[in-house]
Amino acid sequence: MKVSVIGKGNMGQAIAKNFEAAGQSVEFIGHGEAQPTFGDLVVFAVPFAAEKDLANQYQTQLAGKIVVEIANPLNFDNWDELVVPSDSSAAEILQTALPQSKVLKAFNTTFAGTLNSGQVGDNQTTVLVAGDDEDAKESFTSSLSGSPLAVMDAGKLKRALEMEALGFLQMTLAAKEKISWNGGFGINQ
Repeated sequence: MKVSVIGKGNMGQAIAKNFEAAGQSVEFIGHGEAQPTFGDLVVFAVPFAAEKDLANQYQTQLAGKIVVEIANPLNFDNWDELVVPSDSSAAEILQTALPQSKVLKAFNTTFAGTLNSGQVGDNQTTVLVAGDDEDAKESFTSSLSGSPLAVMDAGKLKRALEMEALGFLQMTLAAKEKISWNGGFGINQ
């Protein structure tokens, strides 16, 4: 499978590393590329604030694609709230902006350090994935088979609300040095 990653920060690189470890072809798409040719699976490894512009710019090219949204829509001015409506999520907002795409929520409950190591403490790093398209979730799960990561289906896209709350809690704990940026919540399967 060809995977396109928009964003080459710590998360984008760690996510790409795992798809490559699973034998997938990975490319990075730079911001502002006029007519990129996207792979079957596209990862938005960018802050929530950048997603709307990307969705507007690439809506046509992303039609029919699996789009993985990873953001925790945190208010970075005060680190004390999410900036999406309390009954929605960044992933649901992106799905509305990309109605012809199959949006999945994933990677937001893991830090780059745990994606790189494949471990959270003594547990294998588990990537939760939520989405309304079952085939898209299965393709996502299969595309990471052979990587150091486990993947767990968290349900429909509306579960992104709880996933973002968990990601928010984990980030604020790390910012207050209660947990490590190389740690976080693990799932013992």
